[in-house]
Amino acid sequence: MRTLALLTAALLSSISAAAAPSFAGQVIYQIMPDRFFNGDKGNDGASDPSNPRAWHGGDLAGLTEQLGYLKTLGVSAVWLTPIYQQQPTRYAETDGYHGYWPADFRKVDSHFGTQAQWEAFVKAAHAGGLKVVLDQVVNHFGYTAPAVQQRPGWFHTQADCDAASNKDVVCALAGLPDLKQEDPEVRDFLFQNADYWRTQGVDGFRYDAIKNVPEDFMKTLLARDRQAGTWTLGEYYGADAGTIGDYQQAGFDSLFDFQLQDAMKAAVMGGGGLGRVRSALQELAKVPRPDEVALFLDNHDLPRFAQGTLFEDVGQARTAYGLRALMTLRGVPVIWQGTEIAMRGGADPDNRRDMRFPAQWTPAEKTVFDTASNAVAVRRASPALSLGDQTLLDVPEKFADDLLLLIRRDAASGQRVLVAWHNGSARTSYSLRSTLPAQALTRSLFLDPGETQSSAKLSISGGYLHLSLPPKTAMAFVLGR
Repeated sequence: MRTLALLTAALLSSISAAAAPSFAGQVIYQIMPDRFFNGDKGNDGASDPSNPRAWHGGDLAGLTEQLGYLKTLGVSAVWLTPIYQQQPTRYAETDGYHGYWPADFRKVDSHFGTQAQWEAFVKAAHAGGLKVVLDQVVNHFGYTAPAVQQRPGWFHTQADCDAASNKDVVCALAGLPDLKQEDPEVRDFLFQNADYWRTQGVDGFRYDAIKNVPEDFMKTLLARDRQAGTWTLGEYYGADAGTIGDYQQAGFDSLFDFQLQDAMKAAVMGGGGLGRVRSALQELAKVPRPDEVALFLDNHDLPRFAQGTLFEDVGQARTAYGLRALMTLRGVPVIWQGTEIAMRGGADPDNRRDMRFPAQWTPAEKTVFDTASNAVAVRRASPALSLGDQTLLDVPEKFADDLLLLIRRDAASGQRVLVAWHNGSARTSYSLRSTLPAQALTRSLFLDPGETQSSAKLSISGGYLHLSLPPKTAMAFVLGR
C-alpha cells in the first residue's frame, strides 16, 4: 500500500509538470449517436423510432456518412455520448440508447456498429480536421449489467450509503449500481478504460457526473489523462464559476458553465435583462483557465433552448441570437445536435428527438442554420474571437438590460474585436462616451442570411462610441490597431 501511495503522489505531482492539453479555439458539436443518423439498418435490432425511450437506429456508420454536414456547419471537434456496450435489458421501460448504462466499457454496442466502424469513423473525422471527444462513465454500471452480479464487491451497498458523510459519492445516482472507486481493482479497471479509448484515437474525454466520484480517484485519473495529452471536460450539473475554478485546480481542463447557460436562457430566450449574463462573465474571468471552459445553450439533460417560448418563430429567432452570442465569448462553445436549427423539445426524453437534416428542414430552420454556420466561421477566422482575452466594458445603467459590450483581444496577432449584444426589441442607435481611438464607419463581421454586408454599424469620433444595432442579436466589429 505504501508503494501505491508513493506512486499516486508522484503521479499527482506530475500535473504541474505536464503541459496542459488545450481546446482553446475549438468549437465542439455534441452528438447522441442513436438519435443522429442511421447509416446501417442491419444493426438496428429491436429499434422503434416512434418510442422516445427506445433505440432509434442511429449509428457510427451514420456519423461517418454525415461528417460533411459537420464540415458545412464549421465545427472543429465532435463529442459523442457513450458508445460502449449497454445493459442487455430495458429498465423503467427505457433502453440504454443514450449510452449511460454500460455493461462492457471496452466494446462498441452492436446498435452503434462494430469496432471496425468505430475505427473508420475516427479515421475519417481526423482526416477531416475534427478532434474526437468521447463520454466516459466512471461512477456506475448499468442497472442490469452482468458485472453487478459477477463482482458484487465492486459496488457500494445501501449500508455504505447510510453510513456515508458524502452521500453524493457513496449513494446510488438514480439507483444505478455505484462503483467503489476506493477499491484498487475498481480504480485500475477505470484507469484502463481511459487507456483503452486513448489507443482508439480519442483526443478528449467528457467525464459524466463528476460530483458523484471521489476526489482522490478523480485527481489521479486526471493526472494520467494530462500526462497522456488527453483533454478533459467535466460535467457537474449546475456548476457555477466557483465550482469550475475548484475543479480546474483539481486537474480538469474544462467544465460546463451552467451559471452562464441559465443566464443566457433567461436573457436571450426569456427576454430578461442582460445583468445576470454580465455577472456570470465577471465571475468566469476569475477561473484559472477561462479559455477552456465549455459554453453552451442546451444539452441532452436540459429542455431545448428553443423550448423556452411557446412560439416557434420566436424560438428560432432567439436561438439564432443565442448561437451568435455564444460565438463571441471567451471559452469553448458546444452545440448540441439540432440546436443549430432551433429544434424544440421538453425534458428528457423529448429533448432527444431524432436529428433532422437539410432535406427535411423548413425555410425558417435553414435560416437558423445559416446564421449559426456564419457565426462559427466568423469566430474561427478571427484570432480575437477564437483565442483572445476578454474585457467587459461599462454601460450606462439605463442601457444595461439591453446592451452588453466587451472587447476580445488576441495578443499574438494584435487583433481587437468589440462585441455588442443587443437585447432590445427594436433597432436602436447608441452614443456612449468612450476612450477608444477614433474609427470610421465599420460593419459587423456577422452576416444575416442574404446579406452581403451587415446592417449593424460602429464608428468612434469625438470621444463617443456610436452603434446602430438590429434587435435581439449579437454583433462583432474589428477595431483599428
